[in-house]
Amino acid sequence: MALNSQAALSQRLIDPAAAWRTQRRMQGLTQPPWLHTEVARRMAQRLGVIKLQPTSVLDVSGPPGASAQLLRQTYPRASVASLGEPAPARRWWAWPRGPAAATAAAPVALSPGAVQLLWSNMQLHATLDPQATLAQWQQAVAVGGFLMFSTLGPGTLASLRRLYDEQGFGPPHAPFVDMHDLGDMLMQAGFADPVMDQETLTLTWPTAQALLLELRSLGGNAHPARHAGLRTPAWAARLSKALARNAGSDGRIALEFELVYGHAFKAAPRVAMAPTTSVPVEDLRSMLRDRAPGRRK
Repeated sequence: MALNSQAALSQRLIDPAAAWRTQRRMQGLTQPPWLHTEVARRMAQRLGVIKLQPTSVLDVSGPPGASAQLLRQTYPRASVASLGEPAPARRWWAWPRGPAAATAAAPVALSPGAVQLLWSNMQLHATLDPQATLAQWQQAVAVGGFLMFSTLGPGTLASLRRLYDEQGFGPPHAPFVDMHDLGDMLMQAGFADPVMDQETLTLTWPTAQALLLELRSLGGNAHPARHAGLRTPAWAARLSKALARNAGSDGRIALEFELVYGHAFKAAPRVAMAPTTSVPVEDLRSMLRDRAPGRRK
């Protein structure tokens, strides 16, 4: 399920309309998913290795990211802004389709060089174009600032994919991008010194119904080759029985989640030697500030 970074833009299998519907539904959750809350906590622990104490922080995770309070506690003197509001109620026939869906699911425009820390918890795997999203984040980060993000990797729900394949159910979710490909994308986006890390969490549930309920809170199936139309009660019963057969000796059903963490810095741009050179105004201002007398790195 991993994607080669050179072909990720054209080969990532994800339905824009389904991805948009899932994102809007998750933005409207009254409580963030447990997994998102736990990953935010684990990611916040990694901030200790960063010496920079940012004064401006932008959380692009939205309400499901469960991060705003953690960031305010970690950086009490910083200005912490969150991107994303709960979705307004919308009927199924009002959801966008075709080109409109792709536009609705596109990244929100961010001001260039506006923040010293851009934080994204469990959001990147929901984007249509991760390379473009990383490039936009790079533009939003000030020179000397950094990006910190978490996302799901291709080891996520491996046993569920096997079960769906055995039952002939089709794909249960859109593919996830491999950690190493994400590292390459960070470099291509213009970030410096990327550091990638991953771990696998195994969660268990007492019943198939409890498992399926929590899975829905984590997202939805945006694979273009997913089953067309609504599933029947008979199919749901068949899925529940198949999941129950995979229960361990303790009677609990397990699923695995590969968590990928990454952070990278925005270095000062290197101005190429040429008869005529163009440098963005924000980058030039950042370069001059960094070279000001008495300024400490």
